[in-house]
Amino acid sequence: MSGKSNSSGGGSSGSSSNYTPYTTTSTGTNSQGNSYDTRSQPSGSAYHYSNTNGSYYYSNGDQSTYYNDGKGSSSYTAPSGKVYKK
Repeated sequence: MSGKSNSSGGGSSGSSSNYTPYTTTSTGTNSQGNSYDTRSQPSGSAYHYSNTNGSYYYSNGDQSTYYNDGKGSSSYTAPSGKVYKK
């Protein structure tokens, strides 16, 4: 699905919620069987991993990251470096 436009954020229709549009530039599977895609965002290059163990990871163009272990725990690192955990 190279070149497909998507959004990396949520929000309901009709609202003025913030989201970051992106274009998927490549997709694939690494040697461990984890799928990934690279993305072009207005703030820079980004990527997403979806792992075979149910976890997933986003690295965004604004230098923020998001990790979900697939078991109920997650962490978000803001561009400032501050870490938020659930």
